[in-house]
Amino acid sequence: MSRDLFQKCREYSDSTVARAQGFYPYFRCIEQSYGNHVVCEGKEKIMIGSNNYLGLAQDPRVVEAACEATRKFGAGCTGSRLLNGTISLHNDLEEALADFLQREAVILFSTGFFANQGALAALTEGDDFILCDKENHASIIEGCQVAPAKLIPYRHNSAEVLRNRLKRLPAEAGKLVIMDGVFSMSGDIADLPPMIKAAREFGAALYVDEAHSLGVVGPEGRGIVHHFGANDEVDIVMGTFSKSLGSMGGFIAGSAEMVEFLKHKARCMIFTASLAPAVVGGVLKALEIMRAEPERIDQLWKNTRKMHEGFKQIGFKIGTTQTPIVPILIGSEAKAFAFSQRLYDEGVFATPAIYPAVRYGEAIVRTSFMSSHTEDDLDKVLQIFAKIAKELGTFDDPAYTEPGRRKNVFDFNLPESGGFEALRGDTGVAARNGSGLHATVSR
Repeated sequence: MSRDLFQKCREYSDSTVARAQGFYPYFRCIEQSYGNHVVCEGKEKIMIGSNNYLGLAQDPRVVEAACEATRKFGAGCTGSRLLNGTISLHNDLEEALADFLQREAVILFSTGFFANQGALAALTEGDDFILCDKENHASIIEGCQVAPAKLIPYRHNSAEVLRNRLKRLPAEAGKLVIMDGVFSMSGDIADLPPMIKAAREFGAALYVDEAHSLGVVGPEGRGIVHHFGANDEVDIVMGTFSKSLGSMGGFIAGSAEMVEFLKHKARCMIFTASLAPAVVGGVLKALEIMRAEPERIDQLWKNTRKMHEGFKQIGFKIGTTQTPIVPILIGSEAKAFAFSQRLYDEGVFATPAIYPAVRYGEAIVRTSFMSSHTEDDLDKVLQIFAKIAKELGTFDDPAYTEPGRRKNVFDFNLPESGGFEALRGDTGVAARNGSGLHATVSR
């Protein structure tokens, strides 16, 4: 008999069990959004889990531009860019981005995920190599797996390891080094200058994903590449509209010849519907506002510095972050879920990240901050974090008392009774390898 493809669906119960225990933190329904505040289940929460860094998603000018584009072009383009789905706004946005990034040309994709997947699959061949930072975003990893080239991972932000990987590859092979500009979990930035040096020594091309750095770092928010003055040294720049520009979609920027090639060879662009008029109209306006109002970026960094210092003063470890992405180390996976639930109960919206997004036993609550957060918002967040850390005994977790000690098992052993008090007494002893909510977020 054929294997039953749906047996695993019937057997899957992790999310159901977590909901029953009151610790399930995903797919929370937002009923209304004010940017830095949202309404869930009729109650207002401070949003610190959004990538809306400049607060532009709710800006009335952006919303009106999206509405105006819809009135002019309709709700959708009803086809791919290649066939009937190109409108003048697509061309306008590509030209505006090329000017902003000081690149010859730009091509739009329906999502950032598609941009990475489409470019990597189209540009590489079976005898090429892609060298990929181990902490790159999932869209890059998936793109590498779809691409015909051979994937070579290298240690996070290590130019030395990258160089060693490159020198072992055939001299005649095509090589592409790819990295995030800002890494989405740790919040640290790519150590780009030595990476460029290593790549150039061995004839490798450079690809930088600016998803979390566009609108955040660099002159006018142009990203990490411009922050390091390396625009002439990086061959491909990728970015998204779902962070600082407050919408959705993605793009690839580079030479006119490369963009022309991708327009006719990137399957993720050719065989999917083009970005809706509302999206493109809104992004165009958001880009215009971002360039005209640099004080938004200044305020974002003021808020970022306050939260870095505030969390450290409480006693939290925030890793190597240099950006508005601030990972709060909790340790035990069970405590990370409990911590997120208590935040939600206290009026703060944030979500946990567990293995494989982070190491076993080093679960975090991932926070990110916006220019639109007020002093009152940020002070309240810090007060609530301090209260819950004390309540759950966060600083008694092995992640704090035994730093650097790695566990090779997965710890999601929620107590059957005793609630949060039982969790507080939990020493973080690991349980069931690979079980619990691991499957909820990793498959």
